[in-house]
Amino acid sequence: MRDSNKKSRYKQPLIYASMLLLGVILGAWAVVSGVRSPNTTVVTPVTQVASISPAIAQDSDKNKGISVPRNYIVDAVNRTGPAVVRINASRTVANTQQIPEAFLEDPMFRQFFGDQLQRLPKERVERGTGSGFIINKEGDIITNAHVVSGADKVTVVLKDGRQIEGKVIGSDELTDVAVVQVKADNLPVVSLGSSVSLQPGDWAIAIGNPLGLDNTVTAGIVSAIGRNSGQIGVDKRVSFIQTDAAINPGNSGGPLLNQNGEVIGVNTAIIQGAQGLGFAIPIETAQRISKQLIQSGKVTRAYLGIQMVTVDANVKSQVNQDKDFGVKISDDKGVLITRVVDNSPAALAGAKRGDVIVKFDDKEILTAEQVTQLVEDRAVGDKIRMEVKRNGQVVALNVEAAQFPQKFPN
Repeated sequence: MRDSNKKSRYKQPLIYASMLLLGVILGAWAVVSGVRSPNTTVVTPVTQVASISPAIAQDSDKNKGISVPRNYIVDAVNRTGPAVVRINASRTVANTQQIPEAFLEDPMFRQFFGDQLQRLPKERVERGTGSGFIINKEGDIITNAHVVSGADKVTVVLKDGRQIEGKVIGSDELTDVAVVQVKADNLPVVSLGSSVSLQPGDWAIAIGNPLGLDNTVTAGIVSAIGRNSGQIGVDKRVSFIQTDAAINPGNSGGPLLNQNGEVIGVNTAIIQGAQGLGFAIPIETAQRISKQLIQSGKVTRAYLGIQMVTVDANVKSQVNQDKDFGVKISDDKGVLITRVVDNSPAALAGAKRGDVIVKFDDKEILTAEQVTQLVEDRAVGDKIRMEVKRNGQVVALNVEAAQFPQKFPN
């Protein structure tokens, strides 16, 4: 009886162990063979295979491992980054905090301050930092005009650590484009793209030196195109690219890139304190201006000699109620000429105050900014055909663009 109880006591754990072992074997067989019960969900891990570029594939072969491909931003920055430079500019300016002569001669002031007043510097040095990018092996660098404005000394710092003295060979305030030149061997060069086909939503990458932080990369999208100076509150002859890629002081003059690493614009920090609002000068504008600066050190700019405003219902109402203006308009669209400068190309062609521009070289005109940009794209001496409405009649004018005057007539 005692032996029977003893056997029973050992037999029960053996049965449990056997059942557990059987369960493990059946479970393993189900996983391997894919067999599952109707109420059981089997989650099978999915392996995602990414395409690997030839260069990365070669590295993988060398290392006998798997490499994760870099994204397009890394590729774009690696391609263009070495040609993005920091520009240190310094200028000497008069010290406006001078002590009046009357105080210098006063015995009481001399008693307390002695000769210290005489030793106050009459000049001070202002320093600023911006960005730029090298466009050719000759060492020409595009940057913003405000980065080098009035600079006595310019130093260009390359990503590889080289510091080279630069020379400002030309600057254009109306487009905020300038060219600095350096002399050196083995200079990296950017690839220039095009902004013509840009659309809101396209990728945008900015490289520069914001707030002294060299080689900073930010990315975003093209937020809008064709932003005129009136919309963003600056006095520039530029149709800006808007982006949400962060552009801060120090980024000015650096490149805005597309996803292929090509330069599509020149970044400019023009709205202080803006968040998510960056602007860039289209590369076509920068190229056109820089070419003239490189060739002659200055820009020749077409000039018609008119002042104008975009017509809308409000403008129409104000003009028609203004007895001093002397002209009534019937159109709700077009560009109203509010002034024609004496002896200007427009005056010589017969343009008059109160004319409404409706076509410019066969292009329909809706805004004053359109006219400004179209004139900016023309050369001195070009013949321009304008159609204006005058007293309800269409009048054709043939204007020959002249050189923009150094000082606009009063």
